Amino acid sequence: MRIVLVTDAWEPQVNGVVRTLTRTVAECRAMGHEVEVIEPSQFKTIPCPTYPEIRLALGAEEEIRERLRAFEPEAVHIATEGPLGIATRRICVEWKLPFTTSYHTKFPEYVSARFPIPVQVGYAYMKWFHKPSGRLMVATPTLRDELVEHGFKNVSPWTRGVDTELFRPDLGPIYKEMGGDEWPRPFFLNVGRVAVEKNIETFLGLDLPGTKIVVGDGPARADLEEKYPDAKFLGAKFGEELARCFADADVFVFPSWTDTFGLVILEAMGTGTPVAAYPAHGPIDLIPGSGAGFIDD
Repeated sequence: MRIVLVTDAWEPQVNGVVRTLTRTVAECRAMGHEVEVIEPSQFKTIPCPTYPEIRLALGAEEEIRERLRAFEPEAVHIATEGPLGIATRRICVEWKLPFTTSYHTKFPEYVSARFPIPVQVGYAYMKWFHKPSGRLMVATPTLRDELVEHGFKNVSPWTRGVDTELFRPDLGPIYKEMGGDEWPRPFFLNVGRVAVEKNIETFLGLDLPGTKIVVGDGPARADLEEKYPDAKFLGAKFGEELARCFADADVFVFPSWTDTFGLVILEAMGTGTPVAAYPAHGPIDLIPGSGAGFIDD
């Protein structure tokens, strides 16, 4: 099958959406499908306001039209609601070309946390964006139910997974190699984008024994690193190094209320590290009954 994936989130961005999409593309290609990825680095971009690490593509519509004509896709999936997603949606509606979408990010809540824009305005935009989609794919049944309550149509769960050959318990210690010989245990770990919507400061402000460790980068890192000098900010890690960070932790802390899934929860579970989280989307679907963590508000 010839598949087009359109996404405003792609490498070198580091987040669960990018990891999900890159892994999906790799698996589709391994199954023999031909996948054309349309992503920001292929176009002129500008930095996203308040988040310069994210690049927004400009003036891409005509090139997208040409690429769709040349590729003749049998399936089009629009993964994000940004500039590339908007342009492709417009083309598909104009051409009466069927397409699917996915809901990876709670943009209404994210935007409201950064700008004085009511959450209701964000949901109105998201409903408009996804309305013509033949199928809106979401990460969990809980998120599906919430979106249906908001008036979204054709919503279906799209499950996630991780590489359990990489994320496994027997990886050995790593923090000593990072200068952690004298860090007191237990190690409380958070992994992900260091941004205000991730609620990391709630974790950093907890009165806990041992050492708090943050793996990841983002726009809030410099301020949080200055405000919480006892916490260890290690930057972004990848592959086996990331898996070892999970495996060497005593508890993985996931304080976000705004994620739609939390791929890092599965990565922690794969390494045998228990998870502590709020009863939010993702944790509430993944943790109860697993024996791998606790949820509490």
